[in-house]
Amino acid sequence: MKRKSRSTESPSNPNPKIGEDASLTKQAFNRRSFLRNSMVAGAAATVGAGLLEAVPSARAQEGLRGITRGDAAILRFLAAAELIESDLWLQYAELGGVQDNEVFAIASRQIPGYPDGATGGIPTYTQDLTQLDMDMPQYIHDNTEDELSHETFINAYLVSKGAQPVSLDRFRTLPSSKATGAKQVGRLTNLMQLTVDTSWWTRYRSRTGNPDLGDTFPNAVPTLATGQHPAIPRSDDDLKDANFLQAIANTAGFHFAFIEQGGSSLYPQLAQRVSSVEVLRILLSIGGTEITHFQTWHDKAGNAPNISATDPKTGVMVSFPKLSASTDEDLQANLIMPEPTAFLSRDFPVCSIIRPTATKGAAMGAIRSFVDDGLFIGQSAEFFAFVRELAEEADAARRGGN
Repeated sequence: MKRKSRSTESPSNPNPKIGEDASLTKQAFNRRSFLRNSMVAGAAATVGAGLLEAVPSARAQEGLRGITRGDAAILRFLAAAELIESDLWLQYAELGGVQDNEVFAIASRQIPGYPDGATGGIPTYTQDLTQLDMDMPQYIHDNTEDELSHETFINAYLVSKGAQPVSLDRFRTLPSSKATGAKQVGRLTNLMQLTVDTSWWTRYRSRTGNPDLGDTFPNAVPTLATGQHPAIPRSDDDLKDANFLQAIANTAGFHFAFIEQGGSSLYPQLAQRVSSVEVLRILLSIGGTEITHFQTWHDKAGNAPNISATDPKTGVMVSFPKLSASTDEDLQANLIMPEPTAFLSRDFPVCSIIRPTATKGAAMGAIRSFVDDGLFIGQSAEFFAFVRELAEEADAARRGGN
């Protein structure tokens, strides 16, 4: 197992693209008419980002025991985020994780219609993942189990406090990979058309920049941040070109870290808004595991083989630099502990921190980063309205208020 010196955890896209593209910025419109129209044309939303600009009203929760409506809203949003994460991690586990029955048995109890039992994965894809680290299959397995536990715990806690739990089961409509080894069930997320932001890599190496202070950062793998790239084989056709299959595995490695750096910021961002000490304890405790996940994947991504490949289906090219050989501090692979940087104000001494942690718009920023990533390509208008409402309610929560 290869280990490198460290530079850690990072957040959801701090500067989401939604709202910058005129095609994605729409006037807020009447919730009733939006939902009525979405029942007719909901499945047409493959871009989704524009739909996030709709404004459904907040849903107050009554009869809560021991927590405020704001705390319940934050927990409901986090439950949804964990459901989304466990959906994508299950797809990685099916094809590249340890092929025992532990994770799949848990998923079969939590997800209606999810088949129990391992399928054997894709040995060649798994082998390419191990080019990043020999223990990748075990780490994928364990990360998946963690996310499944987070979603069930948060929902159970909500029920114990008289709050409504979150289910996304009606939105499990996206297709699975057709590659041998993938379970043919409905998905919440799409791992076959990703545009992966790798600016988290340079953000954590910066000694001067902080997204909370308005700074932006270049991508470590620029070609991953343009076009659409599969992170899992779409079908057995993707197994034919060994070089392209390694590029798919490399894409997955950087996507793992992208996802988990989001949780590393999201939990401390929302923790600043909760009122209950017990809810604060939940966010700090689960948030800590997101940080360990990111630390692990950050370490592994730097081992991605230096290759270039062209997608035989779309013609999109991707090129992975040899980060393990870089001496540029902005790219150096073994700098996986966060460099000290500006925090709160440039007037203070630099400090090694998670970045960003500013709380304004944190939940909506997380959803927007998922949209920009391509995770929701193909989802329905109803889905976007639902997750937007959850995000708005979480962002409206105030410490000591309703």
